[in-house]
Amino acid sequence: MLVVRQAVVGPFAENTWLVADSETGDALVIDPGGDNDRVLGLAQPGFRVGRILATHGHADHIFGAEELREKTGAPFQIHSADEPFVRALPRQAAGLGLGAARSPQVSSFLADGEAVRVGRHEGTVLHTPGHSPGGVSLFFPVEKVLFTGDTLFAGSVGRTDLPGGNAPELLRSIRERLFPLGDDVRFFPGHGPGGTLGEERRANPYAGDDAPRGRFL
Repeated sequence: MLVVRQAVVGPFAENTWLVADSETGDALVIDPGGDNDRVLGLAQPGFRVGRILATHGHADHIFGAEELREKTGAPFQIHSADEPFVRALPRQAAGLGLGAARSPQVSSFLADGEAVRVGRHEGTVLHTPGHSPGGVSLFFPVEKVLFTGDTLFAGSVGRTDLPGGNAPELLRSIRERLFPLGDDVRFFPGHGPGGTLGEERRANPYAGDDAPRGRFL
């Protein structure tokens, strides 16, 4: 069984996710935003964190990445288009009042279509830019589980007024890459509660079927 556990961390209430295989004990951490004692507590009992993945490079999603990498020995991955955010993490964190931060060491860069294995389960990296140039989502097709970072929220979408944001790209990512995955797919975002893609396709006021097509964020 694919296990999904959540820790809400930091002053921006960022969702850090632990994704694990209940039989093999292999686990992945998505968006290590800090409070790593709590994050590692999600792995108890019996899970081993073997990979750390960021959906994008904003400070609230990678603030705890280097410490978690050191504590677990797991490689850290992010899309190459967000590498500038990784290098700028100390400055990002200071500007947001998060405190001192170290830029995480990137083991390798994520690519669109790349397979991500968690024990017996296999996910696929989807490049979903718009909130940031290197934003990605992670989709487990067999389990119909999707991690959207800050691309798609329940009843909303990621902001595009930050450096590198692009509203038309964000809407294309949602409408052309995420919604076609299926109405019954459950999604787990970077902030707030999740839901199903069908609910968002029908009713999301920014990206849903009835949203004005010329409306940019």
